[in-house]
Amino acid sequence: MLKRQLSHESGKTALIRAHEEYLDRRRTRSLNAPSPIQQFGPCGRIMKNSAMVMQIQDPASQRLTWYKPPLTVLVIKKVHDASILASFVQLVHWLVHDKSMVVFVEAAVLDDTLLAEYGDFASVRERLMTFRAGTDDLTDKIDFIICLGGDGTLLHASSLFQQSVPPVMAFHLGSLGFLTPFEFNNFQDQVMNVLEGHAALTLRSRLQCVVLRKTSSEDKNKKKPTTILVLNEVVVDRGPSPYLSNIDLFLDGKHITSVQGDGLIVSTPTGSTAYAVAAGASMIHPSVPAIMVTPICPHSLSFRPIVVPAGVELKIALSPEARNAMWVSFDGRNRQALQHGDSLYVTTSVYPVPSICAQDQISDWFDSLAECLHWNVRKKQKQIDELSDMTHSSSDTLEELDANHHDDRPADT
Repeated sequence: MLKRQLSHESGKTALIRAHEEYLDRRRTRSLNAPSPIQQFGPCGRIMKNSAMVMQIQDPASQRLTWYKPPLTVLVIKKVHDASILASFVQLVHWLVHDKSMVVFVEAAVLDDTLLAEYGDFASVRERLMTFRAGTDDLTDKIDFIICLGGDGTLLHASSLFQQSVPPVMAFHLGSLGFLTPFEFNNFQDQVMNVLEGHAALTLRSRLQCVVLRKTSSEDKNKKKPTTILVLNEVVVDRGPSPYLSNIDLFLDGKHITSVQGDGLIVSTPTGSTAYAVAAGASMIHPSVPAIMVTPICPHSLSFRPIVVPAGVELKIALSPEARNAMWVSFDGRNRQALQHGDSLYVTTSVYPVPSICAQDQISDWFDSLAECLHWNVRKKQKQIDELSDMTHSSSDTLEELDANHHDDRPADT
């Protein structure tokens, strides 16, 4: 009897321990896929080589930390947007006077004549550092960035830093706000959490786009390649031409397909919820290492969007049979024409945009899907219990109609 009891208790203990280990595995699960076992059966295995180019940290463990206190902050707002001026003045005043921080703003922002209506801004204005986009270099001058506005402010912040990007905290004061998770109501507490290092990060990958122009052997002044980093997408289209685009697409040097249609979108996971989703692509979480290729109005019923690994290099060029040039834009900017012989190379950059989360990577993304895109919004189906009365009443009505029908029939003679 005692042995049986001990056996029962030891079995119960083993079940509890197994359940606790299962819970531990759930609590420590990675957002990345598990590393595959590299041995297959008794003999097969992956050959070891030196082609290990990166080690990816689990996105769930990516949190902001400062190895020294941040002192400089770049405040970005939409130029000539009067609705944000009050919030801008309030934030800048608090950063300068209460936190004693060095604040950078674009010179174009201070050119807004409406700022003169805010009397307390005069004492702050003379202490602000200004710069001009495209002219002044901000590399190694900014500790972190605060964006006030919509998604365009985050795209603008990305364009200002073509290498390492400081952490970005984006407040929702614009139209859509898919990439701006913070509300401005209690901005002091939220900024303090960031300054103290209590924040999760989403590393939003960017695309490195290199434009190579055709040069002849007689051309002494060879054009230097143009390199641009984009956060959302690079778009290749037919421009003003009435003809179809005819674009060759290569992946790691191999010709994949020719695009005949209005054009092609090459996007990051962050950009998958922008132009790409409007063109019929799937939505990808920004922590997924991938590049999405989406055709724009292809003249083919079978050309579907595809997702390729983040480490590949895409080459886009005009097909020899193309009747017209192709036009390319980078996050909606720097639009330019590409002629025969020109090439566009696209791959994932090593410089992501570290976007600060309001909650965490998963909650922020699904909240944005629900609030901004109304993802899967539908009226709830009623339960059967709620419909039972309707069912009974309808069956009763049918029985009454049937009875009345029998009464109206002539009697047999």
